[in-house]
Formats: sequence, structure tokens, C-alpha cells
Amino acid sequence: MPRDDKSKALQRAASDVIGYENFLTELKTRISSAQLRAAIAVNKELVLLYWQIGGDILNRQQQQSWGAKVINRLAADLQKAFPEMKGFSLRNLKYMRAFAEAYGRLGVATTQSNSTCVD
Repeated sequence: MPRDDKSKALQRAASDVIGYENFLTELKTRISSAQLRAAIAVNKELVLLYWQIGGDILNRQQQQSWGAKVINRLAADLQKAFPEMKGFSLRNLKYMRAFAEAYGRLGVATTQSNSTCVD
């Protein structure tokens, strides 16, 4: 029997099983939902990581008088250490620093206000 005929026969047999279509739809929905939750979790963790990296760079520049050239070296070293990852270019590290500078206080204030609401 040709491959297309086998596939059609399997589809007919599967559709004859009581509740199969509903089960398949439910599985597709659960898989899609899990994929979406995983993507959101990864995105959340990356945003937090970038904010923390930016904050660390900002702190070291302020407290240890690091110059702008340190970011150049950091970008090169991170790209070398993680060649499979994108996002550690000089430009992106500067964006991370600016992100932490712009939202650093907001992040602390949000954390503090959340902790006072719980008490």
C-alpha cells in the first residue's frame, strides 16, 4: 500500500475511535499552552538577567571608576565565552546599562512596595 494510502487509512481509523478528535484537540491546546508558558518564563528570566548585568556594570563604573572601555572588553569576553548566544555585543551591553539606570530605582521601589503590602 502506498504511503499516502496508509496515512489516509490511519486517519480514518483514528477518527473512528470514540473521543479521539477531542483528545487530540485537548493535547494540541495543552502543548501550545506549555510552549507559550515556557517562552514567557524564558523571556522573563532574560529580561531580569539583562537588568542585573546592566546594574552590575553601572555599579562597577560608579564605585570602581571603570571606564567605558571596560564594556568593550566585557562584550568581547562574553561573546567568546558564549559564542552560541546573541545579545552580548557592545551595543547590547550599553542598552543593558541604560535599562538598569532607567529602571533600577523602579525595580527596588516595586520590590519594597510589594513587601510592605504583604505585611
